[in-house]
Amino acid sequence: MAIQPGDEIGEEVHDDRDQFFRVEGGEGEIWIDGACHKVKADDGIIVPQGARHNVISTGDEPLRLYTIYGPAEHVDGTVHKTCADANADHEHFDGRTTE
Repeated sequence: MAIQPGDEIGEEVHDDRDQFFRVEGGEGEIWIDGACHKVKADDGIIVPQGARHNVISTGDEPLRLYTIYGPAEHVDGTVHKTCADANADHEHFDGRTTE
């Protein structure tokens, strides 16, 4: 995903899964249960299930990152091009994989 400067994903909690963020470019903050973690390219951070979290782009260019959920959060093959697209789509992993 690419979060534009000054934008954020919005605070959320996943009660049933862990989440891993890998930062590919830009600068930002990942807040986990009220603690701020500054992030930049090549950083990775794990958000444990049940933790309230948010990702904020704080640099001059988009914060580019990807996320992995364990277990999966989305239906296999899902791509959200923007944060607005992701917020508008309420699908969740259906238990089917391509493996």
